[in-house]
Amino acid sequence: MNAMTTSLLLPSVSAAEKTLQVGQLVGKTPLYEIRNAYHKPGVRIFAKLEWQQLGGSVKSRPAFNIIKNALRDGHLGKGQHLLDATSGNTGIAYAAICAALKIPLTLCLPENASEERKRILRALGVNIHFTSRFDGTDGAQLEAKRLYREQPDRYFYADQYANDHNWRAHYETTAPEIWQQTCGKITHFVAGLGTTGTFMGTGRGLKMFNNDIELIGLQPDNPMHGLEGWKHLETAIVPKIYDGSIADRFLEIDTLEAYDMVRLLAHTEGLLVSPSAAANLLGAIKVAEQIEEGPNGASIIVTTFADNAEKYSEVMNHIFG
Repeated sequence: MNAMTTSLLLPSVSAAEKTLQVGQLVGKTPLYEIRNAYHKPGVRIFAKLEWQQLGGSVKSRPAFNIIKNALRDGHLGKGQHLLDATSGNTGIAYAAICAALKIPLTLCLPENASEERKRILRALGVNIHFTSRFDGTDGAQLEAKRLYREQPDRYFYADQYANDHNWRAHYETTAPEIWQQTCGKITHFVAGLGTTGTFMGTGRGLKMFNNDIELIGLQPDNPMHGLEGWKHLETAIVPKIYDGSIADRFLEIDTLEAYDMVRLLAHTEGLLVSPSAAANLLGAIKVAEQIEEGPNGASIIVTTFADNAEKYSEVMNHIFG
């Protein structure tokens, strides 16, 4: 009996079962302790390796949660395209999940997105609408809204920047994972602000476990930064899911310092990460430097490494020569 014959004997899988199967590949990422790139007595820094899930980045969590709930609530009907704007990672997460669930996908993407991102999205069968490189993800959002306004029956507009299932994905999965993996000893959570879903959801979730956990939001230090997926909120369209009261405080991160950290992490930890992941570690280190060793054991700082370096060849060439 050959493989083809064997496969025909297997029972068919329903859409609900297939969604459940895909969900098993999202989340549950490892927590990695930074030991060599930085060390300070009385402080431990950990990072969630978020590329180790279907879709290859932290955005897999909200992408799956948005799709799962749209299917459950009947908002994403048969033949409808899921539509959204993206700078790349959410789009790739959508693409992997939609391919597995046989859902058509249309994405609005700035034309200066990396070639790796474009190749991956095309390989996964995405219909791409390119927008001006000068307008960033703000321009992509405006184009997605235009498409939806003109053909509302053709699309389910996911609108990750305003969809509560974005931040709730982290509230329901990332925060409990961090709490369990640190045995409830986390003292600080640090993350960059883009769609803001990771920070909003994880922060809210962690505060439910322990209101004394300090939440530190990170932003680029100027509008013309090079941190993919991050927003300089003072000069960008602020996501509707963002709530400025969630953060206990904010820190600014320099792009070139993040590039230096990419190099340091590769040489000392064996991790090739994206600039935004390195920027998160920079923020965690800035927090660590401000902590005085206390009598109650080590401070536990947790951040996220949103993705690795696979989609950043141009930036990696610049960093490593």
